[in-house]
Amino acid sequence: MSESQHPKPPQAGTLVGNLGEPIKLTELQLNGVSAEAARPGQPIKVWTRLGTTSDDMSFHTIVEGLANHLRHRANQAGHFIDLTKHDCVLLVIHPDNTGELWLDKAAISINVIVKIPVQAGSPVFENDIADVTAMSFPLVNIKKEDRVLCIFREGWRFGLFFDLNPSGDFSVDNMERDLGTIFRTIKYRDLYDAISNQSVFDTLISAGWFPFVEIAGQEFRTLADCCKAGIDLIDHENQIIKSFDTSRIERMFARWLAKPHFAGKETILRSALRNYAAGDSIAVLKIVLTEIEGILRDAYRTKNGSSAKLEKLLEFAINSAERKSGGADTLLLPTAFARYLQLNTFANFDPDTGGATSCSRHAIGHGAAGAETYTQVRALQSLLTLDQLAFYT
Repeated sequence: MSESQHPKPPQAGTLVGNLGEPIKLTELQLNGVSAEAARPGQPIKVWTRLGTTSDDMSFHTIVEGLANHLRHRANQAGHFIDLTKHDCVLLVIHPDNTGELWLDKAAISINVIVKIPVQAGSPVFENDIADVTAMSFPLVNIKKEDRVLCIFREGWRFGLFFDLNPSGDFSVDNMERDLGTIFRTIKYRDLYDAISNQSVFDTLISAGWFPFVEIAGQEFRTLADCCKAGIDLIDHENQIIKSFDTSRIERMFARWLAKPHFAGKETILRSALRNYAAGDSIAVLKIVLTEIEGILRDAYRTKNGSSAKLEKLLEFAINSAERKSGGADTLLLPTAFARYLQLNTFANFDPDTGGATSCSRHAIGHGAAGAETYTQVRALQSLLTLDQLAFYT
């Protein structure tokens, strides 16, 4: 049994604890949920493990059935409960069909990747979060023979997870990962909606924007809302430009230098940041877009011991992001970012037809981008692209 299947003790000097005791229940006959309707005697599919949200049409039917069973068992134990009044319902069922029902009492831990260095015990704000990787109940004892059900609320949506463990080998690690996926999907629904809306995403990409880690909160939401409504982006773009003052730029720069393959480029990248502060977008774009490939090559060489062509370097960056964050659908959005890189940063151009812009490394490298395309917005987008890659590698 792995350590993750035992309650994790709080670290010294940190106050951590459940908020109360669970309700003890018996005769919990939960072994599956029907996935389809059937007449008596007909075979049916049964879900024994599922993760979904209240956006799914089946969510409410499943939850109502589970809630009725739990209410009945709680009533028999002398507890009168209404699960609609609680934000987090956690049920742990043991092999003898006894169990513990935690109603907003179990301590919850959200595992995140942060944008900035943090110390133990310091507050973490939403703008500090780059990605969410897991959700756990660190002080609830869950053993490999147990079954687990969790219903939780985030904002105006709900998540549902259950693993009724027919194999008898429950994995806490897998549960925590899947709960993190559900939590992330609910909390950042607007971001995922913008990416899945082809028209909105295409408009964003054509304007050079992406839900870069550094702007993935309200700044990106406003950009996506403008694209959805057909509103010109210029006013909000100017607001974003103003928000990138010296301190914000320096925080990004410090993040880069923490990566060995960025640190070797310190002098060059520092020049780009000085030029950005001075409003010289031409110098920024010439430096940053031509250094990205070199940074990726250094990271690839460190990992693999050899160099590679650009296509292989981009594949390496995307795969690295998926390994680091645990999948292709995390807030780092590696699959979507691959498309952004192909259509912007490393977009091809036809020298005979013109129209090349400063968003393309190839156009800049061949002197094909028009002078009017070297804007401060494009310069910032190049810095944000580089920053995104810092999280990937």
